[in-house]
Amino acid sequence: MARVVVDVMLKPEILDTQGQAVAEASARLGFGGVGGVRQGKRFEIELAGDADDKALAEVRQLAETLLANPVIEDYTLRVE
Repeated sequence: MARVVVDVMLKPEILDTQGQAVAEASARLGFGGVGGVRQGKRFEIELAGDADDKALAEVRQLAETLLANPVIEDYTLRVE
C-alpha cells in the first residue's frame, strides 16, 4: 500500500483573496514577519497497491479531472 499526496494551489497569477485575508489578519494580530500567504488544498490518496507508473498516471488523471481546476490551479504529486 502506498500513499500519494496531491497539493493543489492557485496559479501565481490568480488573486488569492483568502490568503490575502489571512496575511492581513496576521499583521493585525501582531505577526509582522508574514509577507504573504497563499492557501491551497491537500489530498492524501491511499493506493491499494504500489505507486508504480500506472497508478501514478491514474492519480494524475484524477487530479486533472476532479481535484484541481486546471484553468486556475496547479497541482503537484508526491509519494510518501
